[in-house]
Amino acid sequence: MVSEKMYELGSKRSVIRELFEFGKKRAEEVGAENVYDFSIGNPNVPAPEAVKKAILEILEEENPVDIHSYTSAQGDLKVRNTLAEDINKRFGTKFDGNNLYMTVGAAASIHICFSALADKGDEFITFAPYFPEYRCFVEAAGGKLVVVPAKIQDFQIDFGEFEKRLNEKTKAVIVNTPNNPSGVVYTEETIIKLTEILKAKSKEYNHPIYLISDEPYREIAYDVEVPYLTKYYDNTFVCYSYSKSLSLPGERIGYIVVPSEMEEAKKVYAAVCGAGRALGYVCAPSLFQKVVAKCIGVTADIEIYKKNRDLLYDGLIKLGYKCVKPEGAFYLFPEALEEDACAFSEKAKKYDLLLVPGDDFGCPSHVRISYCVTTEQILRALPIFKKLKEEYDK
Repeated sequence: MVSEKMYELGSKRSVIRELFEFGKKRAEEVGAENVYDFSIGNPNVPAPEAVKKAILEILEEENPVDIHSYTSAQGDLKVRNTLAEDINKRFGTKFDGNNLYMTVGAAASIHICFSALADKGDEFITFAPYFPEYRCFVEAAGGKLVVVPAKIQDFQIDFGEFEKRLNEKTKAVIVNTPNNPSGVVYTEETIIKLTEILKAKSKEYNHPIYLISDEPYREIAYDVEVPYLTKYYDNTFVCYSYSKSLSLPGERIGYIVVPSEMEEAKKVYAAVCGAGRALGYVCAPSLFQKVVAKCIGVTADIEIYKKNRDLLYDGLIKLGYKCVKPEGAFYLFPEALEEDACAFSEKAKKYDLLLVPGDDFGCPSHVRISYCVTTEQILRALPIFKKLKEEYDK
């Protein structure tokens, strides 16, 4: 028979996907303009024109066989060198192509890192609110996910709770900044304190505690600097994706950085290659490796997300909702209007307002609102948010 664990994962969609499918069904029944779907983080801003131009140049100028051929398992070296040079220029690092491993997006990147590191019984710590798939990936790699409760005042790290959970079994710590679902960017002060603790505990336990930086939203930040973590901590993996920055979620292209400064960096990089091999994540899509190398320094129109953020955040605050203002990504994470976010989400569905309860993110008192939608949808939705608030006020 089949694996019960895999059956469980495959037979039940995530709550995000359930809401998304519900929204599609309701759109057929009542019209798309009457459904206010804020469920899924699917970029609505089109890919920049540079992507189309790059694809056409590659198709017209390069050998057709080479375009669609296998690259090296870890990715085309020319592409990796180009991306490394750009990282160095932006962040003052000293990487080359041999520090990068091309992947099919950030999900593959973090899954590879977990698998490259995990031995049975190893623990991986993350901070609520967190991307729910971390648990799936960590457990598939044979590890255990340990969650630090959220500091809901600002969604920075609760260091007291963090240190309670650190122990000799801790193999790595996962951070996601800008954060899905809160949109919060960790301050430099937070990063410095986190890395100081990791350095001290690595020394105490006589083994490195790795830092895994999950960065698909790095470029979607509003008037703040997102610290580049390898500059603060040598034993850092950077897991990057172009899904959000170039609006290419369906193309599944990203990379892992393994810094030369990392302890036993060559051995760790070989483990990353081994994990990619074991998971089947070798030779990321060859055409889009070439495309992202041609689109250095380009992003989708981030100003649209900022406009949506301001419009929705300001509107909800005026209505009496409570929310930490996001500085990046394209999510709001307000408090639900009752303690049970699932019940709140169900009440919102009566208005065809689709909000993701925060339970799977580790914050059962909050809901996630994805504002990577049309500005028009936000304008139409604000009166619906008002009706929902008035229902609770009564």
